[in-house]
Amino acid sequence: MTLSERLSEYIAACFPALWIQSYEHDDALADIARLCHDEGWRLASWDVDAGLQVTGADEQAASDAGGGAPLAAIRSLGSLASPETSSLLVLMNFHRFLGSAEIVQAVLRQIAAGKQSRTFLIVVSPIVDLPKELEKQFAVIEHQLPERDELEEIARGTAYEEGDMPEDDQLGLLLDAAAGMTRLEAENTFALSLVRHGRLDSRTVFEQKAQLLAKGNRALTLHEGQETFADIGGLDYLKTYCLETLSVREANPKFRPRGALIMGVSGSGKSLLAKALGREVGRPTLCFDVGATLGSLMGQSQSQFREALAKADAMAPAILYLDEIEKALSGAGHDSHTSGGVKTEMFGYFLTWLQEHQSDVFVIATCNDIRKIINDHPEFVRRFDQLFFVDFPNRQAKDRIWEIHLRGYELLEKDDRLSAVQLPDDEEWTGAEIENCCRQARLRRKTVREIGQTMPRIIDQAADVIEATRGWATGRCYAADCERLYEPPSRSSKSRRKIRLAPSDN
Repeated sequence: MTLSERLSEYIAACFPALWIQSYEHDDALADIARLCHDEGWRLASWDVDAGLQVTGADEQAASDAGGGAPLAAIRSLGSLASPETSSLLVLMNFHRFLGSAEIVQAVLRQIAAGKQSRTFLIVVSPIVDLPKELEKQFAVIEHQLPERDELEEIARGTAYEEGDMPEDDQLGLLLDAAAGMTRLEAENTFALSLVRHGRLDSRTVFEQKAQLLAKGNRALTLHEGQETFADIGGLDYLKTYCLETLSVREANPKFRPRGALIMGVSGSGKSLLAKALGREVGRPTLCFDVGATLGSLMGQSQSQFREALAKADAMAPAILYLDEIEKALSGAGHDSHTSGGVKTEMFGYFLTWLQEHQSDVFVIATCNDIRKIINDHPEFVRRFDQLFFVDFPNRQAKDRIWEIHLRGYELLEKDDRLSAVQLPDDEEWTGAEIENCCRQARLRRKTVREIGQTMPRIIDQAADVIEATRGWATGRCYAADCERLYEPPSRSSKSRRKIRLAPSDN
């Protein structure tokens, strides 16, 4: 539903005070002006720079009302009233003036009179910031960001000729890249692409989108890495599941996958998969840092949390990646004494959003130990389509990981096979530990076997935690490497190792 359609409904129902949340004031005012013209309504607008502006033959009314000051602008609405039609006063960025008790009282008086005189106060602002006295008086309308058909119209209007437009198979990628931009941002970005490449190109759009996110909500960033599934050893079923699930959505948009919750050993490739998935399916990967939404002001954390999820919705189709979610949201329900219940409110909103959002946003949430959340909120797992457990890689996956990083750090010649390298005893090594071994071997000019003899492992540092999470995951989670419920590997004895120090050079 468009802004003018929503506004028309509220005017017909005689809501005397409306708050339009919009970053595009000129577009919002243009939509309101068109609606007033079509309906025969009277329209006036006010901002702190231009003062009161009255459309049509009523220009004299502005000077008569003395509408340069905000208080005078509110009082002018009474003189604009007409028994034959409705009268609208649009106030730009008026949240800046609602700290005045005199202005708040004038607004309340005008709202009370508006029902009888069919006069309407409309505030257009990028944020909703109402004093307590006015919270129940205003209805809030969100000015929606442009959808794909409107973005395509903007793109065609920006292109000089038909040859500047991408081919049909690339047009969808361009529009996906522009999703979440305002109309002005999209137009400027398309123009920049024409200057750089002589045509509309999605690379420029993605680059500009990353800059726009960086200067906006700090909690949401656009991942621009080059990772692909070829860079990940193992996790075969998890990869297949994500690709198949997203392909179903493309084939039939009414089926909306929610996402996957991935639990497992630290360094096992959970985050790498989340970052690579976007590149594999041609979607932007949005990294959501929940901790960055926390603020010191009352209501700031909740507002920034909601804003981040709203931006993710607007940028669909997208991958939304939340790393180590248990650290960000654990304690929800027990934080009333320490933070006024902020985490509880954020967690509740996140659960609702996961369940009800209709946008094509696929959520990948990773955690090392989901028990920190699940003990208090068992309903959390139900919000995801599937729960996976990632254990230490098996032999086949480890060989693939060794090969990837040995070649990446130039420790294995291009035509050589993995058997040409003597590997250390890598039982219960994570992929991150294999990479670190290769990196240290390159930096220290030693063999991976020498480095591996003295390198500490996570199993030596957190064996009890790992065994406990394995026990919880057994029968509850899918295995990441094959399509079956997870079962811990059988062992005749605990895997422990004494670190043998390398001989000293001294």
